[in-house]
Amino acid sequence: MLIQAARTDFQVRDEGTGSPILLVHGFPLDHSMWNGQWETLTESYHVIAPDLRGFGLSGGAKNVITMADFADDLAEILDMMRVDEPITFCGLSMGGYIAWEFLRLFPERVQRLILCDTRASADTETVRQSRVQLAERVLEEGTGFLAQDMSKKLFSPLTRASQPELVTHMESVMRSCDPLAVAGATLGMSQRRDFTDFLTEIEIPALLICGSDDAITPVSEMQTIADQMPQAKLEIIPGAGHMAPLEAPAAVNAAILNFLGETDA
Repeated sequence: MLIQAARTDFQVRDEGTGSPILLVHGFPLDHSMWNGQWETLTESYHVIAPDLRGFGLSGGAKNVITMADFADDLAEILDMMRVDEPITFCGLSMGGYIAWEFLRLFPERVQRLILCDTRASADTETVRQSRVQLAERVLEEGTGFLAQDMSKKLFSPLTRASQPELVTHMESVMRSCDPLAVAGATLGMSQRRDFTDFLTEIEIPALLICGSDDAITPVSEMQTIADQMPQAKLEIIPGAGHMAPLEAPAAVNAAILNFLGETDA
């Protein structure tokens, strides 16, 4: 459905009843990356999966889109949908960066946290500069090169060999992205806060999910995050890369359902 918010229009997939789960996609994708979770989660929960600002069918792309901008957008979407009860926030990669900001800005709105293949630290100066260069190149050349380059990093060798159609589909999603949104989000990620010192203060239940072959955020990094959070546990998904929910939906769904079942009031 289309939500006409004050800032821009957002495309949101919305289905199911029960406790609300907000699914926040990674970069540079759209809500369809959660297709593998949809049928399973909507059986028992109210599942909300928006296209972030400028991505998919949502408008509002701009030169720099910070993680706080995205968090504010999500809060407005929930307001427009009249979702008042605390949510389960589930984000992958950039969606995880947004989760930290959402927790900082709206702690009362989150009852549980699911973080997939993400990190809490800010960019190093080297990575920050590479993002600036990437943003400039995307604006000049479009997203074609990005789709090809990123798919090599996002998916494990096993996934690339056994599910080539999945990789091809996600490459098409990346190629269809608005270059302005891609550049704006890239610069926003380069400016994000370091939430490492914030981890010990997050006392809500948290599930961390990481592909065993994630080349972007390795298991060791996510284990460090889990170790610092008072109520967090890490689930490792064998054979998956950075896109664990998409690559191994059955294993990820089982982990999520187990977590939700353990923490349901």
